[in-house]
Amino acid sequence: MNNKNLTIINIALAVVALVLVYLVYRSISEPVVFENTRKEREIQVVQSLKDIRSTQILFKQTYNRYTGSFDSLIEYVKTGELPVVNIVADPNDTTFTKTINDTVGYVKVIDSLFSKREGFDINSLRVVPFSQGEEFELQAGYIKRGGLKVAVFEAKTPYMTYLWDLDHQRVNNLRAEQEDLEKYAGLKVGSMDEASTNGNWESL
Repeated sequence: MNNKNLTIINIALAVVALVLVYLVYRSISEPVVFENTRKEREIQVVQSLKDIRSTQILFKQTYNRYTGSFDSLIEYVKTGELPVVNIVADPNDTTFTKTINDTVGYVKVIDSLFSKREGFDINSLRVVPFSQGEEFELQAGYIKRGGLKVAVFEAKTPYMTYLWDLDHQRVNNLRAEQEDLEKYAGLKVGSMDEASTNGNWESL
């Protein structure tokens, strides 16, 4: 074998070695990149679901029900007001157990919830972060518990909505894992089946 042929073989082997190194690196790095990206995105999606929960809780305090309409929820945040109540002891109560609630003013709902969130746009409440403008699925209604009618709500979004541009096979694997466990394949807060305002990330 002459030197020319030996050089060609060495170059070919070097190329094969580089390809193998790249394939090994990609097989190791891709799952890590996917998981890191998923976790980073879910931090913002969870924050949006927490915001929906906070507004729904105040909405219920005002109207004794939840709403399944983002239009109603956002309008409430924009225009609603909450009473500022001063609680003092009843001067006529010798047992010191009774109190008097005195409304001393009102605060806007939007200021109560989001005054410290610089640049926060309440109109974005409905939109799933990192999606293509998709909205959260929002429902509200009532269930019966112990003979009583209990108000409930649920807001949710599937994995594919905010992971749409990542590896579809990995997203499908993630979805299948949750479905095998009979869990929702995505992120959600509240429930239409239980009197709960918990998020499914809080039970992970």
